[in-house]
Amino acid sequence: MKKYEENNLYIEGRNAVLEALRTEREIDKILIQQGRIEGSIKKIIGEAKNKKIVIKTVAKAKLDELSQTKKHQGVIAYISPYKYVEVEDILQNARQKGEKPFIIILDGITDPHNLGAIIRTANISGAHGVIIPKRRAVGISAVVAKSSAGAVEYTPIAKVSNIARTIEALKKQGIWIACADMDGTEMYNTDLKGAIALVIGSEGEGVSRIVKEKCDYIVKIPMYGQITSLNASVAAGILMYEIVRQKNFMK
Repeated sequence: MKKYEENNLYIEGRNAVLEALRTEREIDKILIQQGRIEGSIKKIIGEAKNKKIVIKTVAKAKLDELSQTKKHQGVIAYISPYKYVEVEDILQNARQKGEKPFIIILDGITDPHNLGAIIRTANISGAHGVIIPKRRAVGISAVVAKSSAGAVEYTPIAKVSNIARTIEALKKQGIWIACADMDGTEMYNTDLKGAIALVIGSEGEGVSRIVKEKCDYIVKIPMYGQITSLNASVAAGILMYEIVRQKNFMK
């Protein structure tokens, strides 16, 4: 069985580093590529100096060697490990905003680009947090942080031992669980307006049987072409915005 290792030592890319600087994330030092002191790099240097963070100018080869994404854009920041929250913190986030909980649950996403893209859309769509499993799935890494365009700094993310048991606990809190699956009811014909958690399955296998059995609704995205499947992050984005549409534009 493949193990998914997390590298929580650094983040890379201009947007990801800039957003980290604007939050309370502890940053040990920032590496800047020689000859790239322009545009948003100047903003990064300014923010770093205000926070008295060490800045080092290094050769491009050094950044290339460290980079996981291979798209470091001339900047890598050494950071403290990502601090996951508890599921209760996500629920408290909703309470503090005076909103019904809107949660994204990921059942085995293994592609860091997909995870980053889903976290980015979750943040933009107003979700109160994301729940991921501890095993057989990717966690927060440099690639995820960059793919999220900095959204990992603002979106509460909980890591749990058992997705099925977490769903049971959420249902006891009055939250309805909607699972994305091609065997479901079209999303336009499903009531998604209340307190809700959206479950997205893994890229290859979808939502596991045991998790699917715990869900209240099974919803599908209508498809009219020859291709009958969507990338996990694209499917998640479409369903998140159907929830947004129903919550905000339907009475």
